Parts: sequence; C-alpha cells; structure tokens
Amino acid sequence: MLATATQRSATRYAFIAAFGGFVFGLDAANLSGAIRYISALFALDSFEVGLVATCSIVGVIVALFFTGWLCERFGRKKILLAIALAYSLSSILSALAVNFEMLVIGRFIGGVAFASITVSAMYIGEIAPADERGRFVSMSQLLIVLGSLVAFIVNYFLVKSLPTSTLFTEQNVWRYMLGFELIANVIWVASLLTVPESPRWLMGKGRREDALLVFRRTIPDRQIPATIADVEASIAEEARQRPLAQLRELFSRPYGYVIAIGAVYAVVQGATGMNAVLFFAPMVFEQIGMSVEDSFFQTIILGGTAVLGTIIAILFVEKWGRRFLTIAGLTLIFVAHLSTWHGFDSAKYRIDESAIAAIAEQGVDSSKLAPLSGRTYDSDVALKRDLASVYSMQELPLVTGPVINSTIDINPIFVLFGIFAFYAAFNLSIGPIMWVIFSEIFPNAVRSVAMPFVALVQTIAGFIISYFFPWQLENFGAASTFLIFAIVAGIGVAVMAFILPETKGKSIEQLERELVRG
Repeated sequence: MLATATQRSATRYAFIAAFGGFVFGLDAANLSGAIRYISALFALDSFEVGLVATCSIVGVIVALFFTGWLCERFGRKKILLAIALAYSLSSILSALAVNFEMLVIGRFIGGVAFASITVSAMYIGEIAPADERGRFVSMSQLLIVLGSLVAFIVNYFLVKSLPTSTLFTEQNVWRYMLGFELIANVIWVASLLTVPESPRWLMGKGRREDALLVFRRTIPDRQIPATIADVEASIAEEARQRPLAQLRELFSRPYGYVIAIGAVYAVVQGATGMNAVLFFAPMVFEQIGMSVEDSFFQTIILGGTAVLGTIIAILFVEKWGRRFLTIAGLTLIFVAHLSTWHGFDSAKYRIDESAIAAIAEQGVDSSKLAPLSGRTYDSDVALKRDLASVYSMQELPLVTGPVINSTIDINPIFVLFGIFAFYAAFNLSIGPIMWVIFSEIFPNAVRSVAMPFVALVQTIAGFIISYFFPWQLENFGAASTFLIFAIVAGIGVAVMAFILPETKGKSIEQLERELVRG
C-alpha cells in the first residue's frame, strides 16, 4: 500500500510540474490557427510571419542563460511558479495586441515561460524513482500534445463559426484563439502551490529533514537510504564547484561523451521540423488543396495522432528503452518526410475559368485572377509569386488557401501519410525521449548548467527551422522544404545508432559512473 501511495504522490507532482507543457501546446497550436488572420490584419511578409511564430523561441534562448542559476538560487518550485505567471502575462498581451510590435513582445514573454519544459524535466528527474523516470519525464510531451489538441479543436470551431457569428470576425477571431490559454494558466498557478520542492535541491541547501519528508512521499522507504547516500555524494562534489566551474567541468574531457549525446540529440530533435509543422499546421494542409475549414479540421486529427504516439511512448519507454524508440522513430520520420516531399514534388497547379469560378464561390475576389487565366504551374513557388503580383499583402494570407484548393492537381495520400506519420513518430520517440535522456545523462555536479545548455542547442535548432519555414515555403516550395527535413532525419538515424547508449532503469548516479567516470 505504501508503494502505491508514493507512486500516486510522485505521479501527481510530476503531472503538475509538467503542466507547463500543456500551456505551451495550447500556445503553439493556437498561434497556428491565428497566424493567417494576424498576417492579413498587420500585412506581414514571410519573415515577419516567421518572427511572430519564433519570437517565443528567442525568449526561450534568453531564459535558458538564467534558468540554471535561478533554479539553484530559488529552487525548482518557485521558478515554475514565476514561469506560470509569465505565461499569463504573455497570453494577455498577445490577445490584446494592437500592433505587430506588441504581439511580438507578448510572444517573447511566452517564450521566456517556455523554459518551464527544462525546469519541469529537471524537477521530475530529481523527484521520480529511477524505474519510473522515463514515464514521468515523457509526461511533459503528452501534455504538450494534449494542449495542442485542445487548441486545434477550439480553433476549428471558432473558424467554423465565422460565416454565421456576429461575435467572431476575421479581424478578431485570432484574439480569442490566443486568449483562450489564460484559463489553463490560472489552473497551473493554483496547482503548483500544492507541490513540494525538489528533495535534491533541499538537500543541497542543507534542509535534510525537509528532503526526507519529500522522499517519504515519493519513493518506497526501502529505497530512501541508498537514494540519500547517492544524493549526498553528488552534492558533496557539486558544492566544490561554482556555476562557471561547472561550465568548465561540463566541457572538460570526461564529459565529452554526454555532451556529444545531448548536443546531437538536441539538434536532430529541433531540426526535423516539428515546431514548423506545429506552428503552421493549417498552412501545410492548405498546400494540398484543402479548404480553410477542412485544413483546421485536419489539425484535430493531427493532434489526436500526436496524443496516441505520446501515450505509446509513455507506456513502452521503460520496456523498449530510449535507444530503440529513438532510432525507430527517426527512421519513420525520415520515411515520412520523403513521402511528403514526393507528394508535393508531383503537384501541378492550373488557373482556368472553372478554377476562377470555384475560387469566387469561396468568397474570394477572383476577378484579380483574370490576367493569370490559362497558366499552369509546376510548383507552388511560381503560383504564389504570381498571386503576390495581383493581391495585396493584406489579401494574400486569406486568398492563398482557396486558390490552391481550386487549382491544385495532386495525389494527397503521400502528403497526408507523411505529415501524420511524422507527427506520430516524433511524439512516440524523439519528442518525449529527448527530455528523458537529458534528465538522466547529466550528473548532479553539472546538471544546473547542462540542462539549460542542451535545451539551448535544441531551441536554436528549432528557431532556425521555424523562422525560415514561411520563407522556405515561399521561395523553395513545400517539396524542397520537406526534403531538407528528411535529410536531417536520415543523418540523425546514422549518428544516433552510433553514439546513443541505453539508459533505462539506471539511477542518475549509476549513469554518472558509467558515462562520465567509466
């Protein structure tokens, strides 16, 4: 009975700590629906669209320089509370933005708050039993995809109501999309008040009795003496080093192997395109000729696919192991991106009288297409270039989807398989597993600087991909963009097969002995 009680407590604390992932999922997926309306309202070019989507990632990059120090100074719980409040401020500023600059500031603050994923992984890694850590850390990814699914559902019904609603319009619907997450923010703040501080942090501050109380609530009594002994040994070593000394230690020769694992995993996870697809999901579905409403409905199915993949990862991460799930997932991602590339590469677009009539039925001013009638395009790049010559920047985000929908000749199966397979594979492998591995491979002596460092690498990779994604679609086309993602995934499979060890079922201290001192 005691073991069941401790497991329940540890699960509840891990769930609450990871709930920031739900808020992030809401935020990213809400933006994917709002971006077309924001682009039209503020007349944004492709780089400005990329900045709206990725300025939050810039916030992450800034926050990661301070996250480790703040966590060591004030504790994991207080920093998670501060992050939850920052999310609330971001939601308010974004929803009430009156110009592009105010929106960017709001999104940037939300990015600062996204550091919660790193802090949550740190907290969960320090509070969870070794044989359950994989499932608990994976919980963050599950909550991200659940948040995304909820946002996709809300966005769909908001867009579906536009033709008949007197409350929602194309000028204000995005404000409701971005403001919706404030509800989740309030719930998270209230829940965080009920969790204890990390026992490893408490012991590091000399609060041994407080730490013992937390251990008694989260792990079986028989494991407590050995756990405390391991933690005390790690803290004794850590106490001899200040943050700068920890950085020097982290980049010293003994840590070369774990740094290589962390950095390579971070680059591969960030550069395979998940943030790009998440931030611009409706835009991607529009590329295969779906109506606006249908493209938003497809995001709901996409969100459900992500939830299913993450649940599989959580259920089997301890059985199948981190290494198998990583390599298998990356292989499927490689195949998925190749399928998407092939689908887009074979697409043709033709503007004729029937297409112009169909575009007009969707509420678009199709008279401007008259000079383009009779033209056939071998790529979406050429089509969009001509559309930009006849429509204004305010009109273009709203008309591109209906035009593609009425002019495209494509076999959508390859693209749909590719997008859904990628989303499922990412969320059953490198999405959640990366954070599991990060929480395991770095010893306590360098954890407070190592976790932010590898998260910084992942964030920079994700930023570069997401920022240039709208520009790539405009200038390279969808086919070439997904071919680049496929190449990254293929390289990732080869490298991970060579360097990634198995870490399941081992304590942080045991992994330190094997990977660092080995």
